[in-house]
Formats: sequence, structure tokens, C-alpha cells
Amino acid sequence: MTAPEPLTIAVVDDEPDILALVALHLKKAGYRVREFPDAGCFLASVRRQIPDLVILDLMLPDMDGADVCRQLKETGRLARVPVIMLTARVTEADRVLGLELGADDYVVKPFSPRELVARVRAVLRRRQQSEDPERLDFGILSISPGRYAVTVAGGRVELTITEFRILLILARKPGWVFSRDQILESLWGSEKAVIDRTVDVHIKNIRDKLGRAGGLVRNVRGVGYKLEP
Repeated sequence: MTAPEPLTIAVVDDEPDILALVALHLKKAGYRVREFPDAGCFLASVRRQIPDLVILDLMLPDMDGADVCRQLKETGRLARVPVIMLTARVTEADRVLGLELGADDYVVKPFSPRELVARVRAVLRRRQQSEDPERLDFGILSISPGRYAVTVAGGRVELTITEFRILLILARKPGWVFSRDQILESLWGSEKAVIDRTVDVHIKNIRDKLGRAGGLVRNVRGVGYKLEP
């Protein structure tokens, strides 16, 4: 089984201790991290590889972070990349400027690394939901019905069509217990003769592929299966 591809977070900060601290906590949360000590190397990098989110310090040695944000938002292929500003600037004017430039959030130093990771997740979730209003979210598990896409902690999970349809049946009524017969009826009606143990095999495969989120799919002994957030 191929592991889900993690999302990439670019962190731009000229303070080595903060850069290391933020990178450590993001990696623990399952993200891939690219670290940049100044605006120049960051801007050169994004021309080659676009990150999924940017954490941007405003006080950089070679360029004001506000100008970096402005460049991102004015560049077509980079404009939709979420930006979280991380800075020691605390005035209301600075916050307003950052948000007017298109930043998705504004975090003031000193900060809690755990809170920063939570804000990263929230910004990514909002962006994904705005692009896919039918999206179903259960913590680290997200399901996009229209795209037949499933992600765990932002990493893509490859399910078969049948596995996806079973997961979607459970996800559309979280906490609701479906018997094997109900799942089979929803999938095939009377058109296909299959034994109810087929569902057990598919559920095992779904759990395995979901990894950390596999525990959300639960067995109710003697009854069937449910997705319990």
C-alpha cells in the first residue's frame, strides 16, 4: 500500500530557532516542511515547486514580508496558496495590512506551536471546503464526493470505486450503523449476487488504507459498520 503524500508547508523566517521549532511541530503533525531563512531563496523556490501553504515572517532581512505576500497574491499560479503571517508586529494597522494583502491568518510572536499547527489545519480545511462545498470532514479524514477523493491529514488515499462508495455511505450518516445487507443493497441492489462477507473484506481494505484514520470506521458486533467521528 502506498502511503498518502503529505502536504508541503513552506516556512519563511530569519530566526533559526523559530524556523526549527515550527518545522519540528509541523513534521510531527504529518506535513512535509521546506525551510527558508529569507525572501530571496523562498521566491526562487516557489517558481519551481508550489507549496500547499506558506507561513511567512513579516520582518525578513532582504525584503518586507508584506511585499512577499503581495507578490504571491499577484502571481496567477501562486495566488491561491494560503498564507499565514507569523510576526512580532502587533499593531492593528499591521494586522489589517496583512489581511488586506490576502493573508489567511495572522499569528503574533511569541506563539504556541500547537496553536500554529491548529491554525494551519483550519486554514487548509477552509480552503478545501471553499473549493468543494460537498466535502465531508472528520478530523484528519476528508472525503470529496464529487471528486472521488479521500485524504488523511492532507495526504491523498487511493481507494477503489467500491471502497470509496462504502466509505461514503458511512460518512453521509456519521454514527449511523449500517448492516452488511444495507451496504450491499446500496451498492448493487438486486443486480449483483454477492455474499455479505464481501463487505468485511472491503472494510478491512478501507481501514488499512486510511492508516491513522482507519479507527473511525468501526464494527458494531452482530449488526454492521459505522463511521464514528
